[in-house]
Amino acid sequence: MPRINLLPHRAELRAKRRKQFFIGIGVALGAAGLAVLLSNLVMNGIVGNQVERNDMLKAEISALDKRIEEILDLELKKERLLARMEIIEQLQRSRPEVVHIFDELVRTLPDGVRLTSVKQTGRRIEIKGDAESNTRVSAFMRNIDKSKWLTQPDLEVVEVRAAGARAKKGAGPIETGAFAGRSSQFTVYANQVSVTDEEVAP
Repeated sequence: MPRINLLPHRAELRAKRRKQFFIGIGVALGAAGLAVLLSNLVMNGIVGNQVERNDMLKAEISALDKRIEEILDLELKKERLLARMEIIEQLQRSRPEVVHIFDELVRTLPDGVRLTSVKQTGRRIEIKGDAESNTRVSAFMRNIDKSKWLTQPDLEVVEVRAAGARAKKGAGPIETGAFAGRSSQFTVYANQVSVTDEEVAP
């Protein structure tokens, strides 16, 4: 019976299988590399798009911040302008009021009374002066109470002094005439009546 040598055939089959195995590994590695490359490209695209969106959002936020600053600046300028307008309106109202107050002080001043100081703080007016007697001071307060521009008179200080009191203190010469004798030095507070818009309008 003849013998058949199968070694070359087996070696060839083994080499063929090995070749197919390496080809499969190469194909798998290539596919894996391609998948990694594609995934990197996709991720880079996603990251790039997100970066662009972030840049756009930052630009829009910066523009909005500038607009907000401009609006706040306009609001501040508006408040300052309104405050100035209010001051101007107050000055316009106060100009005729000052004239009326001094005119009214002259009208309410009875004989035997003279004023030495007039000071105004807001609507509060401090009036200092000398009078021949307390009766003259009372008459002055009644006139203020009847006044159109002054109201709520309040007597704080009444001090009766002799004519020689100032000379003893070295404050000045002894007065003659209506105030040569005893005099009443007084301090009266009164409130200013606000002028109406109709009276301010031209």
